[in-house]
Amino acid sequence: MANNFVTLPEIRRVARKRLSRDVWNFGAGGSETETSMRRNRRALDRLAIRQDVLVDVREIDLTTTFLGVPLSMPVMVAPMGGLVLFHHQGDVEMARGASTADTLVALSGATGWPVEDVAKAGPGPKLFQLYHHGDRTWVADLLARVEASGYISVCLTVDTQLYSRRERDIVNRYSPRQAMSVAPNPRGPDSTYPARLTWADVEWLKKTTKLPVGLKGIMTARDAKRAVDAGVQVIWVSNHGGRQLDHTQATIDALPAIVDAVAGRAAIAIDGGFRRGTDVIKAVALGANVVAMGRAILWGLAADGADGVAAALDILRQELRTSLGLCGQTSVKNLRPDSILRVDY
Repeated sequence: MANNFVTLPEIRRVARKRLSRDVWNFGAGGSETETSMRRNRRALDRLAIRQDVLVDVREIDLTTTFLGVPLSMPVMVAPMGGLVLFHHQGDVEMARGASTADTLVALSGATGWPVEDVAKAGPGPKLFQLYHHGDRTWVADLLARVEASGYISVCLTVDTQLYSRRERDIVNRYSPRQAMSVAPNPRGPDSTYPARLTWADVEWLKKTTKLPVGLKGIMTARDAKRAVDAGVQVIWVSNHGGRQLDHTQATIDALPAIVDAVAGRAAIAIDGGFRRGTDVIKAVALGANVVAMGRAILWGLAADGADGVAAALDILRQELRTSLGLCGQTSVKNLRPDSILRVDY
């Protein structure tokens, strides 16, 4: 079916038809009033792209690098837990689709499959998102497996000190974690452990793994600076897609100050409301090295497995190439903050 998909909204419609109400709400929803989730989108929509004309755009370069790894475009698949609810092969199928599309995929620490199985699913680069759902001995053992499996980085999630109140699930008496138990990989032994994490754990993590360490969930310049001063190599600007703290800042609004604070000392990833190729242009122009896309790719998995994932990523690639040409740019490497304008409507 993937070859029949021609737009991202079409994929989303097919996914919605195929998913139960509860699974759709789990994937589409946010925390409490969902203000953070809506704010992510509104903030992106308030940004306009500068349009230059009479530029030869017959050759357009989308390639970039992340942590020294070549990427075909500045887009990666964001880590998402509970993929077994959207496809019976879940994380493995997502990795297959990302590899087919020649794109970096981030494996969620809430994966339903062993890290080794996902690593073998396709030859493309993979990053591991760590949930510290256990003590340091448990984490050290997991990190050794991640290293041995060839992941390019480990990014510790720092915005899940407590699990948020996701009211779509709560009101329907739906427990995603219970539903995910059908997957073959067991969850970490202590989901409450993140409540005790401090900067000392970042220092320990740096000493424990040979991989580049990132922090996912950075939303302030102050935390970004402290992270790079501690030797963190990936600053991941994220509010968890609006699924954790409600009424927080939009990630695209937080990005410029964080870029200034990092000052080139670390790679910068961002997620939160990014759906289209034009969104990628905005983030890269404002300083992100790569944009992590979640729901836009999740719907591809639900609609048609790995083929749906590849189709969604291919459409994003087409959108990015077309929009770059139409705004008079020939390479993502040439995007700068003055490529973006703020509008009030």
